[in-house]
Amino acid sequence: MDIKKIIGDNVKELRKIQGFTQGELADLIDSHRDFIGGIERGKRNITVESLNQIAHALQVEPQILLIERAVRLVKG
Repeated sequence: MDIKKIIGDNVKELRKIQGFTQGELADLIDSHRDFIGGIERGKRNITVESLNQIAHALQVEPQILLIERAVRLVKG
């Protein structure tokens, strides 16, 4: 699977679990909801810094966002 798609799927699932809209998550990282939407669709090639900011906002370690189907690890 494409790494951008893996990251996007993880961001989307974790965002929904935590009850954030795309706009709310974007506000937490001082960005725009279109940026989050692009990430979730696997269309954005993000920086390591952006990955770190998103992980921090979602209260997970950055490496979690890189693991395919990582939500099952976070949920236990």
